[in-house]
Amino acid sequence: MNDLIYLDNAATSHPKPEAVYLAVERALRQGASPGRGSYQQALSAERLVFDTRESIAELFNAPDSERIIFTANATNAINQALFGLLQPGDRVVTTSIEHNAVTRPLRALQDNGVDVVKVAADSRSGLVEENALKDACLEKTTKLLLVNHCSNVFGGMQPVEGLGDWCRERGIYFMIDGSQSAGSLPIDFQQLQVDLFAAPGHKSLLGPQGTGFLYVDKEIALRPLVYGGTGANSHSDLPPEDLPERLECGTLNLPGLAGLQAAVQFLLQTGTVNIREHELQTLSYLLDGLRSIDGVVLYGPEDIEKRGAAVSFNITGRDPAEVGFYLDHEAQIAVRVGLQCAPDAHRTINTYPHGTVRVSPGFFTTQAELDTFLAAIRNIAQRDA
Repeated sequence: MNDLIYLDNAATSHPKPEAVYLAVERALRQGASPGRGSYQQALSAERLVFDTRESIAELFNAPDSERIIFTANATNAINQALFGLLQPGDRVVTTSIEHNAVTRPLRALQDNGVDVVKVAADSRSGLVEENALKDACLEKTTKLLLVNHCSNVFGGMQPVEGLGDWCRERGIYFMIDGSQSAGSLPIDFQQLQVDLFAAPGHKSLLGPQGTGFLYVDKEIALRPLVYGGTGANSHSDLPPEDLPERLECGTLNLPGLAGLQAAVQFLLQTGTVNIREHELQTLSYLLDGLRSIDGVVLYGPEDIEKRGAAVSFNITGRDPAEVGFYLDHEAQIAVRVGLQCAPDAHRTINTYPHGTVRVSPGFFTTQAELDTFLAAIRNIAQRDA
């Protein structure tokens, strides 16, 4: 497996910065749980959690680190936001390119009386017109606008600047699913005026799996999704009123958060502006290479500035699963094929039900690895069907 070329960073980033691996091991060897004792090890664990919260707040310019709620992944964060906020009779506006982490909880809420409106994206670019989103929100019962910042299927980067201000003027909450964007480009919560933001720790944030967070603006009081011990307010059978403890019951994933802290420090030191510039250079090289191969059909925005690092394509006459099989078994290249947990997005770009081949380079992907990948795709495209 040492020769594997890993190009599935949209699923989970690999490899991680070396500091991430070391931090996870160190936390495991240290032991103790945050908030579960007053002895030195427990206090050290609590300090680590606090430092991780502070680092994330710094990376995203969150006004208060206590509004950063740790979760097991982005899916848990999204569920906490949606089920903690919406009630029967509320109306939520979203898009036709959302991941199942959004569409499935919304479907469950819809079955219980929440009005869900999906605004169609353009079939070529996969992007939604800003005015179409605004028009859909004009209904008085609209409580939430939820937008996928960057498609996990074809990498379309949805413009979100200005939506937060517009929503606040109308008393509508604004939520971003940052699963594919967090860590790969500069994001400023205060500038965006975002009320809720969900992200996993294991993708472009470069941390371990089993980590994620939800940012909750100070104007929002969410109902807890899970109830249990928090290490505080132990005398009461009610959850604490204050964040983050109100939404963080049970023992936190300390080794995971230690790795996430190391990853976020790497991002802060490297700079998300530099990471985005590197991503654009990698994307440009990859897209130019794919466009040069006869039979390759690309999906998503033409403008590279409107793209994240997930690139979807098909080869005329080839099933995506067939292409993925050849890449895996003959070239030792890992990509994602099929629907990528986003069937609505594939319906939007007319690739349902077979889906696409998705290639997603990461920060540590080399040009030599991309050259090997492009050579393999060229070989597959030139074979007799």
